[in-house]
Amino acid sequence: MFLGLFGRRPSAAQQYVARVVEEPAAEEIQWLAAAATHGDQDRAGWELRYMRRALGLLVAQRDALDDRTGSAVARELGIAMQADRHVAADRVKVAERQFNERLSAYREMMALRGMPDTPAERVARTLLLLSGCPRIELEAVAQGAALVERWLRESEDGLRAAFGDPRLPAAGAPKG
Repeated sequence: MFLGLFGRRPSAAQQYVARVVEEPAAEEIQWLAAAATHGDQDRAGWELRYMRRALGLLVAQRDALDDRTGSAVARELGIAMQADRHVAADRVKVAERQFNERLSAYREMMALRGMPDTPAERVARTLLLLSGCPRIELEAVAQGAALVERWLRESEDGLRAAFGDPRLPAAGAPKG
């Protein structure tokens, strides 16, 4: 068990957000830099951070049984982003705006229905476009989709680990 501020156990939202803001792996940054950012690893890192955080928030909003969970996660994510050591104090508002733009784009791609591609493929394509990819290759979409699917699973697992497994109240349980 780890202790948060003032020696208190972190809230479930803080525990979850701590996982969502983990840094992308070096090989993930290298992949996106080669596929989309013309070798710019700093930009690739930021695009991946934004995507991971957005996916974490979307999972919390989608999968939580309590409507307050998404709000709590959004609040803690905002606090974590303001404290992010990668962002200069005078650039926090820019980072928040960029995150919100990407969150909206990824939310829209996850929500589309009736398309031949999967939500993970749509999010991966969006990541590549937002990262500056001039020509989207199928292999890059496949690699991006695999990353999206992995981060969605990790977010789902993290949500359960922080908030517990979903349970129906005894009064709402199906009668058998």
